Amino acid sequence: MVSAGALEQFYALFEAWGIPWIVPRLAIMLGVVSIIIGFISVSAMFLIWWERKISAHIQARFGPMRVGGWHGWAQSIADGLKLLLKEDIIPTRADRPVFILAPIVVFAASLATYVVIPFGPGLIVQDLNIGILYIIAISSLTVVGIIMAGWGSNNKYAALGALRSAAQAVSYEVPLVISLLGPLLLVGSLRMTDIVEYQGGTWLGILPGWLIVVQPLAFLIYFTCAVAETNRLPFDIPEAESELVSGFHVEYSGMRFAIFFLAEYANMFVVCAIATTVFLGGWQGPLLAPWVWFLLKTYFLLFVMIWLRWTLARVRVDQLMHVAWKVLLPLAFVNLGITGLLVLVLSPMG
Repeated sequence: MVSAGALEQFYALFEAWGIPWIVPRLAIMLGVVSIIIGFISVSAMFLIWWERKISAHIQARFGPMRVGGWHGWAQSIADGLKLLLKEDIIPTRADRPVFILAPIVVFAASLATYVVIPFGPGLIVQDLNIGILYIIAISSLTVVGIIMAGWGSNNKYAALGALRSAAQAVSYEVPLVISLLGPLLLVGSLRMTDIVEYQGGTWLGILPGWLIVVQPLAFLIYFTCAVAETNRLPFDIPEAESELVSGFHVEYSGMRFAIFFLAEYANMFVVCAIATTVFLGGWQGPLLAPWVWFLLKTYFLLFVMIWLRWTLARVRVDQLMHVAWKVLLPLAFVNLGITGLLVLVLSPMG
C-alpha cells in the first residue's frame, strides 16, 4: 500500500511533464486490476487441481497424474485452454444483452472484493475504514449476476437454479453478517488492518490473540454460511446436477462458462480470506513472512471446504432453509447478545 503523499508526488511529476493526471491514475488502476486477475487465475487453477487430488484421495483413486508431469499439475491449464477454444453458443431465444453481461457481473463483483483483503502489512490495495461492510455489500452483487444468467438463458432449469441461489443467498447472508458483528464489537473497527492488529497479542498470556478463541460460535456460524454463500456442498442446491442439469449456467459454454467457474473459486478464496482476517489473526504468525501466514491459513480453510464437499451429501431445500432461519440465525443473535453484554460490562466507564 503506497501512501497518499507519495501518490500525489507521482501524479505531480506527470503533470509537470504535461501529461494529464488521469493517465497515471488509469495506468495504476489497470496495473492493480491485472495483478488481481492474475492472482485469481493462478489461485483458481491451483484450487481446481487441488480439489481433484483431494477428492481422488478421499475416493481411493489417483486423480490427475499425466498431463504436465508431476501429479498432473498442468491439467487445470489444459482445461482452461480447452474452454478458451470452445465455441461460444448463445441460445436463439435467450435475452442476449442479459445473457452476455451475467458472467461479467458475477466476476466483477468477485474481483472488487479483493481490493480490501489484507495479505500482509502494506499488502492491501485500499485500506478502507469500512472494509468489512464494503466486502459484504459488493459480494452480494454476485446474486444479481446469477439471476441475470438464469433469466437471460430462457431455460426453466437455469431459472430454477437462479431463484434457488437468490433464496439461499438472502437466507444465509443474514446470519453471516450477524456472526461478524460479535468480533467487530470487540475490535471496535470495520477496517481490515485494525482487525488483524487487534489479534496480535495473546489471551491470558497463553493462547494466541485470534478472535476464534473467544468467538468460536461466531466462526462456526460464519463458515457454515460462507459454504452456503459459495454454493458448495452440502449447500449446492442452485447447481444440483441431478435435478437442474448444472443450474443457472446450464446454457453457457466456452469462455463465459469459464468465467462463472473462475468466479466460484474467487468467491471461495474471498470468504476464507475474511475468516482468516476476522477470526484467525490474518497475517499474524512467527518466523514466516506475514503474507505466507495469511495464505497458509486461507488455503487451510479452502481445504476444509473441499473436504466437506467430498464428504457430505446434499441437503434438501427445506433442510437448507431450516438450518438458516431456525438454527444459525438464533445462534448468531445469541452470540451477538452475549458479546454485546460482555463488552458493555467489561468496558471502562466513560
